[in-house]
Amino acid sequence: MRDLNYQLKNLCEHNKDGSHNTQGNRHQLLQTMANHLFELGYRRMNANSLKPKHVDALIARYLNEGLAEGTIKNRLSALRWWAEKVGKLNIIAKDNAHYGVESRVFVTNVSKACDLDRELLNKITCDHVRMSLELQKAFGLRREEAIKFIPEYADQGNYIRLKPTWCKGGRERTIPIRNEEQREVLNRARLLAGRGSLIPSHLMYVDQMRIYEAETNKVGLHKMHGLRHRYAQERYQELTGWLAPACGGPTRDELSEDNKLDDAVARVAITQELGHGREQVTAVYLGR
Repeated sequence: MRDLNYQLKNLCEHNKDGSHNTQGNRHQLLQTMANHLFELGYRRMNANSLKPKHVDALIARYLNEGLAEGTIKNRLSALRWWAEKVGKLNIIAKDNAHYGVESRVFVTNVSKACDLDRELLNKITCDHVRMSLELQKAFGLRREEAIKFIPEYADQGNYIRLKPTWCKGGRERTIPIRNEEQREVLNRARLLAGRGSLIPSHLMYVDQMRIYEAETNKVGLHKMHGLRHRYAQERYQELTGWLAPACGGPTRDELSEDNKLDDAVARVAITQELGHGREQVTAVYLGR
């Protein structure tokens, strides 16, 4: 265990604020952020060396990933707890708006989906980044999942499997291969990666993540998390036969009782395919 992870673990064990669940969630958030700081290049940190630049780097990463505002607010709360325990609460702004994080909105019937602009995609010079983006679109993968993707391991014929170490929260999952477009993208990924991942053999994940960020920013491909929104909405229409509320389809109150059952079944399936633990999170993609 790295020094920062170990020290934050001890900090949590010696400061048992809040309920048992709150303590557990806080510990997990701090460990995740310690890992992210390491990936961002801060290799010799300890619990007492937290500075504004570290907070700014983390928030910039989360905004670039398109994380929900509620998720970022939770991480800011854990950061403030950390800063308070080491006597540095003043290094973090009191107002979340300072970091571009506004009031939490759980569900709106407004689509945040985006498509993958082929003209911009073709301007990306790294074949591995380009393939990761295509996998994000085809299977609704998170950025990290698409970068760490090992096609030979993942391809199971009629579905793909994702390793826990690729996924948020360590939740392994499977996603069906439903159409020729997905199969074609997967076949090309296998040709490119061979027996390895979509991280070139001479690089580490953090190196490839930075290349991904540089390449996408350079050509103007922003907020690629919207590809997951598009995947969820297309999958919803496929499973139910009608548009999701975020795309102008009927709200739950407008559905018949039979259609409400179809809606619920579709949402459970999509929640599992996206790797979320709660259907409420998936409602952010689909509307209600």
